[in-house]
Amino acid sequence: MPMFDAFEKFSVQTQTEPLVYIHGLKSVNASRSLPPLILLHGFPQTFHIWHRVAPQLLDKFTVILINIRGYGESSKPTDVVSYGKSAMARDVISVMNGLGFTDSFYVCGHDRGARVAHKLCVNYPSRVKKVILLDICPTLAMFEKTDMNFATSYYHWFLMIQKEPVPETYFSANPRATIELMMRGRPDVGLSIFDPACFEAYVDNMSDPAAVHAMCNDYRASASIDMEESKEDIKHDRLIKCPLLVIWGKHGVIEKSFNAIEEWRAVTDSDVPVEGYNVNSGHYIPEEAPESVVRAINKFFV
Repeated sequence: MPMFDAFEKFSVQTQTEPLVYIHGLKSVNASRSLPPLILLHGFPQTFHIWHRVAPQLLDKFTVILINIRGYGESSKPTDVVSYGKSAMARDVISVMNGLGFTDSFYVCGHDRGARVAHKLCVNYPSRVKKVILLDICPTLAMFEKTDMNFATSYYHWFLMIQKEPVPETYFSANPRATIELMMRGRPDVGLSIFDPACFEAYVDNMSDPAAVHAMCNDYRASASIDMEESKEDIKHDRLIKCPLLVIWGKHGVIEKSFNAIEEWRAVTDSDVPVEGYNVNSGHYIPEEAPESVVRAINKFFV
């Protein structure tokens, strides 16, 4: 992978029952003293979303990219429970421990990866120094405050939580057409924001029936397990305890349907700073506005 030629592959076993391996890349740095930063991708993508961001961070961070469980080369358990964000957050801890980063680290997540990052902050507060979340609001808030605009734009949320095999059949009928239709985003830019090689990786991901089932279970877990855990977290004041920066696309759903700062402050300790702003982008910020992400990381993670 020429776009990741400064990285080396790794595989870490994170669970025994069912067996889960997380595959990823780690930057090859001359100095182990650089602070660790893990980047978490979203649906329906892989760590390839970071190809315009990660190489620009190598002088300041040891950069770790993973395919979250269910995506890319990582394991794909078949049950819904395996995709609760607590389990996926535990994967991140196991990966970082396995790579020798047993202290705190920085996290930047997009889409589904940002939901994993949210749970990571709640469940492992001592391990996350600071977090950047890209183009999401908390899962519970997004479901509870659904309006017509959100339901229309994010129709896949409500399709993917249907019982097997309804969404699996829909997505697998024509994987390439599905990806092209779902990811076309802003009419004025369409699919042009994606590197062709990366886009093919996303098509390959959607072409794997096991990945399709896993991705549907990811969404099913969010509409069930994650919702209930979030209610309990709020009830018992288990909130984000590290500084938080949220960035959303000016042309996306978060801008139109939610007050991102307000929603994130509601799930963050009152004495913890929550910052945020929009950028000139649609949903896929790491690929459409990579320089904005790089600037945010270099400024906020200090």
